Amino acid sequence: MTSPVPASGSWQDPETVRFLLEDCQTWAIVGLSGDPSRTAYRIASYLQDLGKRIVPIHPSAPEVLGEQGYASLADVPFAVDVVDVFRRSEQAGPFVDEAVAVGAKGVWFQLGVIDAAAFERARDAGVPMVMDTCPAIEWPRLAR
Repeated sequence: MTSPVPASGSWQDPETVRFLLEDCQTWAIVGLSGDPSRTAYRIASYLQDLGKRIVPIHPSAPEVLGEQGYASLADVPFAVDVVDVFRRSEQAGPFVDEAVAVGAKGVWFQLGVIDAAAFERARDAGVPMVMDTCPAIEWPRLAR
C-alpha cells in the first residue's frame, strides 16, 4: 500500500483522508487523557468503535480506554500508523517532526488545528497529512 501525498497541497485531500481512515490501524492520540468530557477521549473511543487501535500520548502516560499510554511518540515500542494531534495550533507542529522521526504513515491535525509550515514539512518528508478536520466528520463521508 502506497501512502498518498497530495500534489495539490490540500489540507483535506480526499485520498489522504481515505488512506488514513481505511488503511491505517494504529492511531497515536497526542493529548489523550482519561477525561471522558474531552474531545480527544470521545474521538479515541470513536476510533476504537471503528476497529482502530489507539495509543494514548500524554506526559503523565495514563492508561486510557484500556490502552497503555506513553509520555511521547518516541516511547511507543511498536509501529504507529497515524499521529492524531489534539493540541493548540501553536503547539502542534513539533508532533509532525516526531511522527516523521518514528516512521508514522500519516498525521492528522484535529478540527481547528492548523500549522501550514508543519504541513509542508510532512509533505516534504513524504508523510500524508490532514488538518482542520475530524475522523468523526470524515468517516461518514467515505460511505457516500
